Amino acid sequence: MTQNPEPASVRSAWVPDILGERYQQRTIPLGDDPDGEGLIEATLVRYSPSEPVQPVAGGPSAALYVHGRSDYFFQRHIAEHFAARGMRFYALDLRKCGRSQRRDQTPHFVSDLAYYDVELEEAVRIVTAEVGGDLLVTGHSTGGLIVPLWLDRRRRNGHTTGVAGIVLNSPWFDLQGPAFLRSVVTTAFIEVAGRFRALAPIPGKSIDTYGTSIHASGYGEWDFDLEWKPLGGFPVRFGWLRAVRHGQAVLHRGLDVGVPTLILRSKLSSFAKKYGPEVDVADAVLDVKQIQRWAGCLGDRTTVVPIEDARHDVFLSAPRPLAKAFAELDMWLDWLQAHRHKET
Repeated sequence: MTQNPEPASVRSAWVPDILGERYQQRTIPLGDDPDGEGLIEATLVRYSPSEPVQPVAGGPSAALYVHGRSDYFFQRHIAEHFAARGMRFYALDLRKCGRSQRRDQTPHFVSDLAYYDVELEEAVRIVTAEVGGDLLVTGHSTGGLIVPLWLDRRRRNGHTTGVAGIVLNSPWFDLQGPAFLRSVVTTAFIEVAGRFRALAPIPGKSIDTYGTSIHASGYGEWDFDLEWKPLGGFPVRFGWLRAVRHGQAVLHRGLDVGVPTLILRSKLSSFAKKYGPEVDVADAVLDVKQIQRWAGCLGDRTTVVPIEDARHDVFLSAPRPLAKAFAELDMWLDWLQAHRHKET
């Protein structure tokens, strides 16, 4: 099902954002929700530093950040880093997520990950109109699955310009946990339940281990809105998990994103039910071995860099692994610039 954003005449202008005076947001109306929850919209955020961004010749003109599940954009330090690299920075809060959440709508729910193509394409259109040149697209966790699936569909539809490369931060390439969760029987159950009981929550107690490890109210260094990003996440619903498993199956068959990819991940996973120091130095959400296993399915050139002592969101790690992650990102961006220069 294809959606169309509202005509340009009714799109919103930039207004101040919750992150402060250097940040603005712009609503992207998306019309009727294909999942039947009324009018929906996405939100584009931009960072406007006090000093003009100095672009790097041959490099991407801007970065577009896409968050994961039970998440939204709040990481000012990421925006500042990209701006210091000579790139304008934008972030997209997807429909029903973060700034785009609306009363009486199910947070983060979609029955098909392809629905996100609409706001992604509109975000690219807006950013390109403002900045010109090609974008670097970054995706975290579920966003790290959404972005390559979108780029693969985009390429197959003949759209091969506008994106220079992608950076995936702990992308969700497979369903973590015991092998039976990925078995034919369980997959069939998710398919049936997701089709006929799409909004039903999957039974089980939420685990707030990771959220507690990163939020300032627990053991972390980061402050974020707990209504938009609860410590234990929003309930997982069968229809949403069905959409994710469909997307992961497409990934496993092989994609062609058409551009180079950098994947940053932790070196270890640690699935603790309660907070302990080991949670601060490992991915407490995803299985990093699965990320490594499926990384080759993206097509084009893929670079995978394990970051020792990194958390699930590599860019919310403690200072030392965070610095390492930024250093690896910068080296890869230097390579991407040189690679693009050789091709022109």
